[in-house]
Amino acid sequence: MSVAQTQSIYNSLALMALGKSAGEFLDYLTIEAGLSDNTIMAYGRDLKNFLEYCNHNEIKQFQEITLTIINNFLRQLIKSDKSETSVKRSLVTIRMFLKFAILKGYTTNDLTQNLDAPKLWQRLPAVCSQQQVLQLLNAPDPKEPLYYRDKAIMELLYAAGLRASELANLKASDINFKVGYLRCIGKGQRERIIPVGKTAISFTQQYLEKLRGQLVKPHSGDFLILSRTGRPMTRIEMWRIVKKYAARAFGTKLPRQLSTHTLRHSFATHLLAGGADLRSIQEMLGHVDIATTQIYTHVDKERLKKVHKQFHPRP
Repeated sequence: MSVAQTQSIYNSLALMALGKSAGEFLDYLTIEAGLSDNTIMAYGRDLKNFLEYCNHNEIKQFQEITLTIINNFLRQLIKSDKSETSVKRSLVTIRMFLKFAILKGYTTNDLTQNLDAPKLWQRLPAVCSQQQVLQLLNAPDPKEPLYYRDKAIMELLYAAGLRASELANLKASDINFKVGYLRCIGKGQRERIIPVGKTAISFTQQYLEKLRGQLVKPHSGDFLILSRTGRPMTRIEMWRIVKKYAARAFGTKLPRQLSTHTLRHSFATHLLAGGADLRSIQEMLGHVDIATTQIYTHVDKERLKKVHKQFHPRP
């Protein structure tokens, strides 16, 4: 998160009622809770939207916030077609903000015990078939100057199921090329070890040998993936790269919502289709709750058909 982005959120919050305590809350998340910049940025946006809603309803004190106000705000998000993840994160943000207010003595009214998430339809993640993933991975042209870097990016995203932010923070020293695994620091600063296939290892080695040395600048550090100017690449830049090659591979038949995260979803779905157990997939994805991983059992339709055919008593 850049200084300008941080300041923009703080400036927006400062103009609202309860804005001072909101700024203190974000400082608390940064210093005490140790959350990532991206997470704090998301919480800041959620909090800004909620306080704007409170201002619109002339709520200026913590004591004036009620369960009705919060639930009406969440319903408004649902009606505006916000994703399930966004609505749930907004609820988490509000709950944490109210707990912080109690901790600081700004209010004694604890609404969090009765604050439940509204019922939402679960949206299945966008997933590519194995053939579509192959088309995407083959889209970069070997004649292009950044071919090896772009291939390494997409191969690693699919081979290890990494989030784009995790790949952006990956260091060259985090990969064991001989054994074939990488060490990743995910959400909540949780570390996990993920096996990596020979193809992804090979393209990453070629990138290191043939291109990275040309991109390195004094400010590059040990980051694995570098931009043209030698800066560590951001998750947004990686997203744009995947979008670029997706458009090249599929043209007007571009699979819906294909992005860096689609490769992560495809990684999990294809592992499940191949017979991997949910616990192993959970560990490789870095999910705290296996319920998050279970969504992939609904995505893999062919697997469900096989299970039904094998176990249902009537053919």
